Amino acid sequence: MAKPQKRYVCQACGSVSHRWQGQCGDCSEWNTLVEEIGGNVTPFQAKHNLQSGGRAFQLVGLDAEVALPERMASGIAEFDRALGGGFVEGSATLIGGDPGIGKSTLLLQAAAKMALAGLPVAYVSGEEAADQVRLRARRLGLGNAPVQLAAATSVRDILTTLSTGRPPALLVIDSIQTMHSDLIEGAPGTVSQVRASAQELIRFAKERGTAVVLVGHVTKDGTIAGPRVLEHMVDTVLSFEGERSHQYRILRAIKNRFGGTDEIGVFAMVAEGLAEVSNPSALFLTQRDEGVTGTVVFPALEGTRPVLVEIQALVVRLASGATPRRAVVGWDSGRLAMILAVLEARCGLNFSTCEVYLNIAGGYRVQDPAADLAVAAALVSALSERPVAADAVAFGEVALSGELRPVAHGALRLKEAGKLGFERALVPGAMSGDKSPLTLSGFKTLGRFVDHMLGRG
Repeated sequence: MAKPQKRYVCQACGSVSHRWQGQCGDCSEWNTLVEEIGGNVTPFQAKHNLQSGGRAFQLVGLDAEVALPERMASGIAEFDRALGGGFVEGSATLIGGDPGIGKSTLLLQAAAKMALAGLPVAYVSGEEAADQVRLRARRLGLGNAPVQLAAATSVRDILTTLSTGRPPALLVIDSIQTMHSDLIEGAPGTVSQVRASAQELIRFAKERGTAVVLVGHVTKDGTIAGPRVLEHMVDTVLSFEGERSHQYRILRAIKNRFGGTDEIGVFAMVAEGLAEVSNPSALFLTQRDEGVTGTVVFPALEGTRPVLVEIQALVVRLASGATPRRAVVGWDSGRLAMILAVLEARCGLNFSTCEVYLNIAGGYRVQDPAADLAVAAALVSALSERPVAADAVAFGEVALSGELRPVAHGALRLKEAGKLGFERALVPGAMSGDKSPLTLSGFKTLGRFVDHMLGRG
């Protein structure tokens, strides 16, 4: 009988090593290798032939008829939008987010609404007792929803219970890091336990047609804890984002095999739970009747949804010899340094003796490169103390040469700005001939844009 082979699995990235070492060679984390005992391993022999003895299957062409998957509405329009239209039968969804951000609240609201619509729903919590979940449901006004609750951590017990009778249409597991499989050695939350538990739950979903939602913990840098393979196993990965000090929450689709990625659902945290925000632009824009220096409205794009946000800049001149500070909230600090360098090198502006503060109003986070022109406009406005027109929006990408380049989905951004009452748009010159409900002011270079703002011509 072959001797069981020892192996060491990294609890941070899931890589396997045949000897213990203090630092993982793949992710460079320290003290994360844990010993696991594998089964009997038969040495590979070159005479083995894999071209025979298997089961032949039928190949189909790309032009074969395919029916679109049926969707189950969650009862929350913003949730369905992030999912691509609702839950798909037999799908597996992973949702991650910071502690206390509202993951359990959102899923409990969705489960209750689906149960009230007549669908069988099961909610299994590995972190709270059933009474605690029941109390939260009462606070949310959902105490009469026929959701089947359970507090369990054994995957074998959960699947045995759900296999007796009609399978649920929706199964919520809160959370996957608390689940335990007796087929694998190790404590709950380890790489092997998370992988094995998720695999069994996903297999149940595919066989019984149940939509499974797995709640995942996140690490200090915001990534989902556990093995990276967990995100590859599921069909959809959702990230629940937001700051506790701000009211809004954003549900972002990172991966979706049944729909588009980068779609978002916007919620506001209220006393009754999470409320949908049908017009996110109203949440991130401040009300002002006249222009304010250092503020510019930027039409951001999240998936197919345009969201208007306000970019705020403050420039403070310092005495000679003082070290200027650069502070950014909601945008990339490296991108800000690049915009400041272009403004100095190509436009003749001096920020070397100024402290620069940049903020995206409402706690929103912008990753769209189209924000370059809006940020530059806010910086120039703050430096010159000349306000940008209150009825104008700005967007465009700034190159290192000072050229202004057009961005994708410009018509969609302009249409949303027109709906909210804006009348002008500051855009790259290549877009000035496009049809738009707004009056377009096009600029080929950032230098000409700065001259326009400073009244030089």
